[in-house]
Amino acid sequence: MPAVYILLCSDGTYYVGSTRNLEHRLQQHASGRGAEYTRMRLPVTLAWAQETESVREAYGWERKIHGWSRAKRDALMRGDFQLLPVLSQRRAGRPPPER
Repeated sequence: MPAVYILLCSDGTYYVGSTRNLEHRLQQHASGRGAEYTRMRLPVTLAWAQETESVREAYGWERKIHGWSRAKRDALMRGDFQLLPVLSQRRAGRPPPER
């Protein structure tokens, strides 16, 4: 079943990914055959995962979560969904990004 997932790396950073087969992908990461990012930060542990209806949906969630702050990712993993919109608001004094 397709899934989006977050790994906690040994250096305390997060890695966000999506896959068709979560168990197989986790084995790849653990053995150093996963992403280059995780290969350099072993061991990694699964911090959060969510099955999706399709690979397209999993990839869409992956791309969305990539743009989130650590605080927003932490809220997602805790299941603190009411906090997500609050964490999406800009910090006071921070200008919007230039386009």
